[in-house]
Amino acid sequence: MSTFAAPKGIPEYYPPSSAGFEHVRSTLLTAADRAGYGLIELPVFEDTGLYARGVGESTDVVSKEMYTFADRGERSVTLRPEGTAGVVRSVIEHGLDRAGLPVKLRYAGPFFRYERPQAGRYRQLQQVGVEAIGVDDPALDAEVIAIADEGFRALGLTGYRLELTSLGDADCRPAYRELLQEFLAGLDLDEPTRARAALNPLRVLDDKRPEVKALMADAPLLLDHLSPVSAEHHAAVLKHLDALGVAYVENPRMVRGLDYYTKTTFEFVHDGLGAQSGIGGGGRYDGLMATLGGQELSGIGYGIGVDRTLLACRAEGLAPWSEARCEVFGVPLGDAAQQRLVVLAGELRTAGVRVDLSYGGRGLKGAMKSADRSGARFALVLGDRDLESGTVGVKDLVAGSQESVALDAVVADLLTRLA
Repeated sequence: MSTFAAPKGIPEYYPPSSAGFEHVRSTLLTAADRAGYGLIELPVFEDTGLYARGVGESTDVVSKEMYTFADRGERSVTLRPEGTAGVVRSVIEHGLDRAGLPVKLRYAGPFFRYERPQAGRYRQLQQVGVEAIGVDDPALDAEVIAIADEGFRALGLTGYRLELTSLGDADCRPAYRELLQEFLAGLDLDEPTRARAALNPLRVLDDKRPEVKALMADAPLLLDHLSPVSAEHHAAVLKHLDALGVAYVENPRMVRGLDYYTKTTFEFVHDGLGAQSGIGGGGRYDGLMATLGGQELSGIGYGIGVDRTLLACRAEGLAPWSEARCEVFGVPLGDAAQQRLVVLAGELRTAGVRVDLSYGGRGLKGAMKSADRSGARFALVLGDRDLESGTVGVKDLVAGSQESVALDAVVADLLTRLA
């Protein structure tokens, strides 16, 4: 009989290495939680039209990478490729924008894109994201960027950089689009590139092929053609980031892979990851809410790749997490000892201590091997003689020492040792 394997391009996280994944995700979420971003849990799949309209049909995400299928009711649904469109849909549907602005939300979970699997690029990618909807304020842009930066710094990362630019607004984008199209018309581009340029000429600025990059060296840049309002907004964002001590590099050629971005647009890059160097990014989306049927409200947000951030930690040799499954491991020697340790484990867990036990009637040697593998700091060794004397052996698995402690005092004793 053949065995099954996980689908191609989908990473799995399991003990002990899953501790790193969990730590990265929770650290990134904590940074958002501290800034007042409430939790939102989104559907894993949505109406396909949400992404076609919200993300943009010219994007690679919509045209090439979505997992789209018909459900049993013959409705076209798509596994979510990104989070912002779903958040905006939820805000509109539940009227969250009518209860005070900005609406500040955080989320985490898997997203799905049919891409060619490689290191750091997966078909099921894990993200942490935030969205702040309803207020067009440069200070809010800076806050969102600073939250992401705080999450990376809390993990101990130092080898990343923040790149940002402005993609302008409705007052300057059309004129710049014409200017760029005129420039592109004079270039010797292949047909697929020319077709992509007809849909969205900004995409050609982000082409990674050396021959196209050389052709685009003298292309006009949107940052040089911003409207007065966009230019003032961009300058204010930079001023706020300076005041917050968030370092950045302006990248006027940045083009994010989603069509809804306007004004502030940014990406965090880590060169230790090779070709897939982006670990997170986002930007402002002034017209998205109206496009999806809501009010004319602006928004800004980001998505951080948990997978890639974990790879960045590994690239820097960081492991600010413990792979220990528990802090205390119980070693019962006999049925009566097991019954007593089960109760004791419950008392310790109630007191906030992570506890595991040896099951299956294993002998002392095998149980102690399990204790070592668990990563516990202390082992509780209990046999018939210990029960008769009302004591339990507390073994320090780091120092190798052991002493007897009264059973009715061991909870308090361990809490003191673990403090």
